[in-house]
Amino acid sequence: MTTPPVDTETVRDADRDDPSGRLAAYIAKTQTPLDLLALATLWIVVVPPGDFGTAHHASTIALIVRLGLSVIYGIDMTIRTRLARRHWHYVRTNPLSLVVVVFPPVRVIFSFRLVRSLFRRGNLERFLLAASVLVLNGAIVVDLYERHAKGSNIHTLWQSVWWAVTTVTTVGYGDYYPVTAGGKVAASLIMAIGILTIAVITAQVAGSFVDQAARARASVEAVEPPTTEVTMADLAQRLARIEELLTAPSTAPE
Repeated sequence: MTTPPVDTETVRDADRDDPSGRLAAYIAKTQTPLDLLALATLWIVVVPPGDFGTAHHASTIALIVRLGLSVIYGIDMTIRTRLARRHWHYVRTNPLSLVVVVFPPVRVIFSFRLVRSLFRRGNLERFLLAASVLVLNGAIVVDLYERHAKGSNIHTLWQSVWWAVTTVTTVGYGDYYPVTAGGKVAASLIMAIGILTIAVITAQVAGSFVDQAARARASVEAVEPPTTEVTMADLAQRLARIEELLTAPSTAPE
């Protein structure tokens, strides 16, 4: 299991504010879960509040999610400030963290570093997790845009999730499809995620086969003794010796 991707610059800043290392250790432990949380609530940023509608109290749910995120980010900022050696200096030098407490969608900016780090080799599990979170976000966005749109055939979240799954797997039954501009943009992103996911998995499987073949060759070479290579010069020298022996006059005994 590989270690979670961590923003090294953030950790270095924490080291300067806390020589004991407690703040840096806390940031290294909580940064990835908080990035995933921000990524999971991307739909709050994408969909304007006026498009949430009233069905199933979507606007109320969105407000509760925003308040909950503010509480979580507020607790996180409080813990960081307490662990820092100079409390007020840490608060003054991290104004964006205070903005995140008041307006949680800003935290999505930090989650993009998680997506960037997932393209490094060996992060297939986290890549699939991030891709799944983004697909679920796309399903929520499409549901919010399509639920009350004229001519739409997606009216529930489950229908939107089913459509997102068939789209990201490149199956595309065509039983559900978006008709609004926002829904089509979300659909385009989900299609791109599907193609990218297939490419990443294919590359990972191919790389595994190549690594296995390389290890197998290395083990065979370690067991078998090295063979002496014969060059063209050696062959020419041997042929010349044979020709010399054949053409030399034989001395028969009297």
